[in-house]
Amino acid sequence: MALEKITSVRSVPVVVPGDDIDTDRIIPARFLKSITFDGLGEFAFYDERKHADGSDTDHPMNAPAAQGAGILVTGMNFGCGSSREHAPQALWRRGIKAVIAGSFAEIFFGNATTLGVACVCADREALNRIESWVAENPGQPIEVDVDKLCVRFGEASVPVTLPAAVRNALINGRWDPIADLLENAEKIKTLAGKVA
Repeated sequence: MALEKITSVRSVPVVVPGDDIDTDRIIPARFLKSITFDGLGEFAFYDERKHADGSDTDHPMNAPAAQGAGILVTGMNFGCGSSREHAPQALWRRGIKAVIAGSFAEIFFGNATTLGVACVCADREALNRIESWVAENPGQPIEVDVDKLCVRFGEASVPVTLPAAVRNALINGRWDPIADLLENAEKIKTLAGKVA
């Protein structure tokens, strides 16, 4: 089962500033009642994007220039808190294909990258440069280059990091371990028969 080779992600970005943005903020608990992840995208950051009456707040995701954003730029320790898989699912289903952060909570990182979301780390100075450029150039795309490990914006570029195993999985289309198992089902059966 061939998966998409994710060598880079180019899209309009949205900056959601702040450190320690937890999974409860990314997807409020009351939206976790369904048995599938379908439709979760509309509830990403819901309590911050909506007033009690359902009208929009001034959250960055509601800005006209951020509509259709596929890259999220944020701070340190993104995705901390409870280990709910719904958080990366909500972002992915909203169209987020890459996240640039200072660091990630480990479980969030694992859940996101096995969806094919490129989660790269940049230092604080690089994050500030990206955020400033996005503020000055609303609606303009940036690129997360997974292969070359950098983020390009305008004429500038900053380095990012990604564990080698995750980078290799993304650029070689091997980021979903379940797809790997299904692709190798016959080999697994053969090996199991030899062991039994």
